[in-house]
Amino acid sequence: MLTKGDDYPIHQTPEPIAFSGTDRNFYDRYFFCAYLPDGSGYCAGAFGIYPHLNVADAHFSVVRDGVQHCVHASRLLGMERMDLVVGPISISVIEPLMVVRLTIADHEGISAELTFAGRSEPIMEPRFTRRQGPRLFMDVTRFTQNCRVSGWVSVDGKRQDYEGGLGTRDRSWGIRPIGAADAQPAVPMVMPQFYWLWAPTHFPNLSLFDHVNEDESGAPWNRRASLMLDGAKQNEGLHLSEDKFSIDWQTGKRHAASAALDCIDAQGRAHRVTWEPIATFQMKGIGYGHPNWGHGGWKGELAVEREDFRPDELDPLLLPHLHIQALAKARHESADASSDGIGIVEQLVIGPHGPSGFVGLNDGKA
Repeated sequence: MLTKGDDYPIHQTPEPIAFSGTDRNFYDRYFFCAYLPDGSGYCAGAFGIYPHLNVADAHFSVVRDGVQHCVHASRLLGMERMDLVVGPISISVIEPLMVVRLTIADHEGISAELTFAGRSEPIMEPRFTRRQGPRLFMDVTRFTQNCRVSGWVSVDGKRQDYEGGLGTRDRSWGIRPIGAADAQPAVPMVMPQFYWLWAPTHFPNLSLFDHVNEDESGAPWNRRASLMLDGAKQNEGLHLSEDKFSIDWQTGKRHAASAALDCIDAQGRAHRVTWEPIATFQMKGIGYGHPNWGHGGWKGELAVEREDFRPDELDPLLLPHLHIQALAKARHESADASSDGIGIVEQLVIGPHGPSGFVGLNDGKA
């Protein structure tokens, strides 16, 4: 089947664009988050296409006065990957790799229009490849970009402007678990384990990007710490070495009380970045781990739903509530410079992790 994408020189296989290799778990996703410099108005969106499930879904969620307001939408993809609209949620690529707009037409009182303009070109992270025994669990490419944000968000008639706003967007594609769970699990069965921290952060004149995946012993299997000066090209990231991302966990939880990065620059100078969380955003609000609106699930030809909940009333150790983004004040210190910033510390820790003292599936810090 030929689709709109086939008229562009973007093919990656001998197949038409409608087909993406053979793995049913192939996905292609946009992620956005935005907030004001004082930390107010945190919101996020996600838009995913699942070619071999023939499904597209999108989500938007904003925190107001301690309540997280969400719009979830899903539709039949119809094999057309160039239609970036799901119900009231749409994406417009204004300038590839630099400017993208996220629009939410009014649905039960929630609407928004936010434009994300890159402070620099995106930075590509190392390819994420992970197996569970013989089975491929993840094989993903992703780029990340810190942005200046403009626009507005309205909830139940109360509009908040985002002029002078900050945010982050990413694009990822490849293979990861989506849709219905596999009926036959990988054997021998073991306790699930996934340790993920991600901290794109804004500082004056530059952005910091830091992430790590670790196994249960604390050994990293994917990590990167980099700086991008404003206006930098995608190959001009300043990669830091000997980077160690550490977390002080809240008692009884798997959410951070504080976080720190220690690393070395190309001249051998030591740098330390610390984060102090000031607000919590539940990632289930944009579909991640949601029990009813998980990514790639079949909801029919078109389904749209509003959802509202209070993050501070949720059990933080239930599996759908482990995955969060903490908006955080940041501080960078080195021998010859220091500055304050703001960013996010995304956290998803499932299963054992020796350095953290976690031994079960979802036990909290002792």
